[in-house]
Amino acid sequence: MPANGVSRNQPFGVDARGEAVDGLTVGHRLMASGEHELALKAYYRAASERGVNADVLSAIGSANLSLGRLGQAEQMLRRALELDPNFVPALNNLGVVLMEQGKSGEARVIFQKAFALDSGETDSIRENLMLAIARSESSVYDPNQEEQQGEFRLVRQEKGKYVLISDL
Repeated sequence: MPANGVSRNQPFGVDARGEAVDGLTVGHRLMASGEHELALKAYYRAASERGVNADVLSAIGSANLSLGRLGQAEQMLRRALELDPNFVPALNNLGVVLMEQGKSGEARVIFQKAFALDSGETDSIRENLMLAIARSESSVYDPNQEEQQGEFRLVRQEKGKYVLISDL
């Protein structure tokens, strides 16, 4: 080993004694930049470092949702809610998954719970709830009406807050 303590197998300029950035933080940054697959890998790293908790499972579910993997996203978000039934980001994101799957009635119930726990402070949850109410009521009052094929997109606004955007 050389005198400076760096082995030849280590890249130049890397301090092995330094601390890595938390995988959850890295994942959130990657999600914000649209790198959903890399974010998912960072979230898995966070799970291995921190352990599996509601925050990590919710983040994994959100990344899967962004990648269009609705079944996997639903499974992860439901697991997050098993660990913490009152975790608002997981509730909101599960509602988004259910809306994407056309389950507006169940999504409405989930958004109502998220809205109540959040005390109505988050605009995106309120908007998601209003959309779910509108979609569930339109299907109840007019079952013969053709369902509009609006695309939903999950957009991250800030740490732990996502907005459901629709073309409707």
